[in-house]
Amino acid sequence: MHTLLARANAVSAFSLSTLAALTFFCFASTFFINYSAPVSISAANIVLKNVPEYAVSREKNDLGALRFDLNTDLTPLFNWNTKQLFLYLTAEYQTQNNKVNQVVLWDKIIQRGEASVVKLKNQHLKYYFWDDGNGLLGHKNVSLYLSWNIIPIAGTLPTWSGTGVYKLAFPSEYTQGRSY
Repeated sequence: MHTLLARANAVSAFSLSTLAALTFFCFASTFFINYSAPVSISAANIVLKNVPEYAVSREKNDLGALRFDLNTDLTPLFNWNTKQLFLYLTAEYQTQNNKVNQVVLWDKIIQRGEASVVKLKNQHLKYYFWDDGNGLLGHKNVSLYLSWNIIPIAGTLPTWSGTGVYKLAFPSEYTQGRSY
């Protein structure tokens, strides 16, 4: 009749098809969940300097610095299909040179089982807040917001933003000397 190899092939093909269908149904069970959460952001100690950026050129660009407070409870975002969360704090603003400027200032990974309530006080930026010119000087409408990628066990990689934005204003003159 059928050889042992043909029977093993049929069993493994059926098993693989069944596992693929089950994985899809598991992914579909969490696809329509709303993964937004309230976020409270505030900033202080806003400093602006005009310094040369040696990585790209020797032109002087704006370098912003600030400290921020961040409070959010991300516990409801975890379900059986959430492996981890990748959080990132973004600054978004508009200048004459660019319609949209987005700068990632801070990030964090929260694994399943770790504390998912984030309470940061007087936190330094993790990454430099560079502008490709002098667009931050006197800028009054820079938005800070927290977003996250949900790293699933099975399925797509959705990006969500928190419901809470903080608007900050940069000083109208550069800070001299060491300050921060």
